[in-house]
Amino acid sequence: MALAIGALGTVGIANSAPAVAQAAAQEHKRMPISEIGTLPNTQQVRISPEGNRLAMTINNDGQEVYAVLNLDEANPTPKIFASSGEFMEAGDRTVGFYRWIGNDHIVFQLVSRENFGGQRGDMARLVSFNVNTGKMEPLVWRDSGGNASTILHVDHSTGKFLLERQNLSYDSGADRNRPEVVEVDVATGKFQRVQRPNLAVYGWFADGDGNIRGGSSYDGDTGQDRLLYRSDGSGNFKTVQKVKDEDFTGAGISPSIFLDEPDMAIATSNHDGFTKVYKVNMQTMEIVEEIFGVEGYDVGGTSANKDGNALGSVSYVTDRSRVKYFDPQLKAVQEQILDDSFGKDNARIISTSEDMTKLVIYVAETNQAGGFYYYDIQSGDFRQIGWSNNVLKDAKLNPVEMVRYRASDGEMIEAAVTMPRHRMGQKNLPVVMITHGGPFGPRDNAEFEPWAQAMAEQGYVVVQPNYRGSGGYGSEWIKKGRDDGFGLRMQDDLNDAITHLAQQGVVDADRACMMGWSYGGYASARAAQRDPDKWNCTIAGAGVYDLGLMRRYDVGYLGKFGSNYLAKGAADLDSVSPAKNASGDWAPILIVHGVRDARVPVEQARTLVSALKSAGKQEGKDFVYLEQPKNTHNLPYDYTRIEWLGAAAAWLEKHNPAYVSSDPDFASKPALDASAVKMAKELDITI
Repeated sequence: MALAIGALGTVGIANSAPAVAQAAAQEHKRMPISEIGTLPNTQQVRISPEGNRLAMTINNDGQEVYAVLNLDEANPTPKIFASSGEFMEAGDRTVGFYRWIGNDHIVFQLVSRENFGGQRGDMARLVSFNVNTGKMEPLVWRDSGGNASTILHVDHSTGKFLLERQNLSYDSGADRNRPEVVEVDVATGKFQRVQRPNLAVYGWFADGDGNIRGGSSYDGDTGQDRLLYRSDGSGNFKTVQKVKDEDFTGAGISPSIFLDEPDMAIATSNHDGFTKVYKVNMQTMEIVEEIFGVEGYDVGGTSANKDGNALGSVSYVTDRSRVKYFDPQLKAVQEQILDDSFGKDNARIISTSEDMTKLVIYVAETNQAGGFYYYDIQSGDFRQIGWSNNVLKDAKLNPVEMVRYRASDGEMIEAAVTMPRHRMGQKNLPVVMITHGGPFGPRDNAEFEPWAQAMAEQGYVVVQPNYRGSGGYGSEWIKKGRDDGFGLRMQDDLNDAITHLAQQGVVDADRACMMGWSYGGYASARAAQRDPDKWNCTIAGAGVYDLGLMRRYDVGYLGKFGSNYLAKGAADLDSVSPAKNASGDWAPILIVHGVRDARVPVEQARTLVSALKSAGKQEGKDFVYLEQPKNTHNLPYDYTRIEWLGAAAAWLEKHNPAYVSSDPDFASKPALDASAVKMAKELDITI
């Protein structure tokens, strides 16, 4: 069954026919950084329980704003009610998530980094927005401690939900540091306690009926996980599991959905090396049945059916993001309608009404920014909501695919490779490596990624390795990354990717640069310091450069055990800290950091810059430093992203140009991107 697409009358949304023509035109022109590298125009679309309203994040004048779209209106237009900038200015708060509670309220999680007794940690709170009155109100802020934002269960019919929070009004310090559970009325803000704190519980679980069925704890100083359980919502809890997560690989069994069958639950476990979905007896913690797994990969999250008492779907990533549906209605929609209309795995359901008859669909091929659509199963109404990028629309840009290469010690590693579409068929091209953050947990795959697309548009092959320690490849892959630690074997994996592509004739190993953000920033600085002979330049954003300093920063909320994630294999942290090894030869390095970065403080970049100067490195020649006053760890504004990518393109042009005289297409070399020209001038980079 193929779908006919209509259009909603939303800002920046066009009918599909003109979009096709514009997309075709975009596929022939070289797209500038200022159009690829911006914030998405539409993202995080959430449909209301009744299916007649949409909450969404849209790009308004270069910053994220939050809006509601009423589908019952004749010509629906998003109504903006808040902005990321407003939250940022009101206490450096960022939005963690938002969701509907009832059909009239959107609840936001706001997160800020606060000082708790001399240690920095995240403080999370909820606010509600009434779509009818336009009022925004705090929810359960009074007497709340660090976290008052974990929603355990929602009853949309009453507008009440279960909230986990730390309560500072308790006399006992132990009780103040453990969460209670309160039932909150989203309309009035009133709440009442339904579960007292338990010394053995740091987080609670609820079933589909709103009964508290269990709790878990994690000791940040010892690494021990503990799980408590009860068969109903009123009995005593008993300890059913104690495990120690030695390697940060997620040891033990983690329940997610409590089934109608007594003591049975859907849970995930990686006891056999890869995370899979199981049916588990919670009394005995015995695995009853394996439900779903993917050979060679971990599964991701599970979602319940509409009643909350059965498995609805499982998300996972292989070469790209995928979903396995167990709900028969959604399974039929995916396989018989979406796959048929857009090609297998090019469309996926991202939000549903409470009865699961009205859906939000995201559609994109691997080299498309994509778009969002509304689908009413019963009426067949299928309408466009908005584009992820209003300029690109559904244009097909640079092709991306996963490749496998053998590291120098024999391990097989996957990497995403994006080929520059304007240079297809050429051999020995220049290459930019973009190293993902984390490092333990995240990964890259064969999907549209703006930074990779922006660099490919400049004429570079872009490679993004899933070095050991990356997520999704099983517990042993994480362990191998941790055992060899930051800056050692993980760094070799990055070098080996270039060697492989050069042997295949895809890239020229003598024309390679590395860039990355967060851990990717660290890896780029480490590459400049450790392997200057392999990299013409590096570009380090929001990186950790003094690991000992970062561990001291993290220990307050990760614990003594948790903060050891940084480097296990190195004899000492200083030996793999770029800021502690600033002397000697370095590849030229561009350093970028946001002053408002709460995850990796700007002190890290300033420490590196100071060390480079003390070692005799010359600013403007050996390194350039760009400090962004309003940037955070998440690049919340268009201009912060364009500055980052523009500066990167300028640095690349100086030290690793995309076009050189020996290239067969040198005569048709395009003009340097305008954002690169602008940043080169601002940073005094001679190109």
